Amino acid sequence: MPGFDPARITIPCAHFLHGRQVRGGAGLAVTRPADGQVYAELPVADDACVDEAVASARQAFFHADWARRAPRERARLMRRWADLTEADIDYLAALEALGSTRPIDQARAWDVPYTAEGIRFFAEFADKHGGEVAATAHNRLGMQIAEPLGVVGAIAPWNFPLSMTCWKVAPALAAGNTVVLKPSEMTPFTAVRLAELAIEAGIPPGVFNVIQGDGATTGDALCRHPDVAKITFTGSTVTGRHIMGACAETGPKPVTLELGGKSPQVVFGDIPDIERTAATLAGAITGNAGQVCVAGSRLLIERSLLEPMIKRLNAHFEMLEPGLTWASGSRFSPIISETQANRIESVVARALEAGAELIEGGSRFETSLGGCFYRPTILRVDNSDNPAVKEEIFGPVLSVQAFDDEEEALALAEHEVYGLAAGVHTADIGRALRAVRRLSAGTVWVNRYGRSNDYILPTGGYKRSGIGRDLGRAAFEANLHHKSVLIDLDT
Repeated sequence: MPGFDPARITIPCAHFLHGRQVRGGAGLAVTRPADGQVYAELPVADDACVDEAVASARQAFFHADWARRAPRERARLMRRWADLTEADIDYLAALEALGSTRPIDQARAWDVPYTAEGIRFFAEFADKHGGEVAATAHNRLGMQIAEPLGVVGAIAPWNFPLSMTCWKVAPALAAGNTVVLKPSEMTPFTAVRLAELAIEAGIPPGVFNVIQGDGATTGDALCRHPDVAKITFTGSTVTGRHIMGACAETGPKPVTLELGGKSPQVVFGDIPDIERTAATLAGAITGNAGQVCVAGSRLLIERSLLEPMIKRLNAHFEMLEPGLTWASGSRFSPIISETQANRIESVVARALEAGAELIEGGSRFETSLGGCFYRPTILRVDNSDNPAVKEEIFGPVLSVQAFDDEEEALALAEHEVYGLAAGVHTADIGRALRAVRRLSAGTVWVNRYGRSNDYILPTGGYKRSGIGRDLGRAAFEANLHHKSVLIDLDT
């Protein structure tokens, strides 16, 4: 199914509670980003529905014995879930492409396989972590016992719906927790299908629940629910602040927050292959049309390379054309909504007013498709106070600043607000390692840019780019708390 007919795709417009789809009243219109057409009505979970979902998860935690089930049994069921996810690639990829910004070819090649393999990765942790024995006096036994938290509330973003659901749900379930997930109201449906596949794999009803709705109603109620032990969220820094506040007011309860970014790519003049680096830089800002929290949106380049690199970037950008996400061969993503496209235009306009020079792009594609497609854009900037440098744009907009030496490059790379990711491109390993130490970022890529299938490497932010880590052992351990036990043996 390289391409497909949108009219032939069944849409699961429902919550998923107690192991089944639960229909609710229509509430929100859901629009296809590629053509701007409304294609579904989404039920909105109110306080009562959130209560029902949390009660379902709580029941599964205590009475379906998910937490007390043998860890290897949890792992076996999760591996089965991963296999079913991979086998369902035709439907999952089509559903993802239909309602999100992910082109069908990319959903098939990356999103679905990555999600399945992520479930397998976390399943392997289920029986690999228990606790530890402490050093105590010879007549005492001291231990720390790791236990699941209980009901974990998860709020996933719209830019990579499938893989972000995996990031949130898989480590929580492997650790013995149950989950109530709220996907984005703009991309709500692949989460329901994943939950159905979990049931088919034998994971008990109530272990993985999905509630639909917006942030103000459904998300806030989930964060404030007294029986939710933890919240994990990926999204904007502004929303992350609200979530943290809600969890503090009604808990306090722990949070994992992966938030905004304004990530630099630092390119030194000694790079061995300018063509290869140009392709990397272009992909880092145009992948998913720049709608990526770790998008390499700030290019800092040694002055001698400035003009030849801009020429090569322009060549890469000129090859990208709009296309329907469900059509095979489409490579360039639409902007998720008219609201987001307007925001991109606003930031670019303010950047130009503040002195930026428009090198490439700066407008929407003229297309009859119906969706919003923004041209890959390059802004030459001399002032770090420019909005193109300071603000997360979440679109295919690259600011470019030139530097003359290493110290200036690393100074420009620092951002007063964000510290999610960074890239360094150089043939000098000493320089690369100095930069790795200096850069205030949760992830630093050297001579590459972007995540791979190395699930063991955690991801998260410095500064206001987040708290805690997704992926890796850190994500699994963040779904556990530890009980200290001290036993007197002389009795």
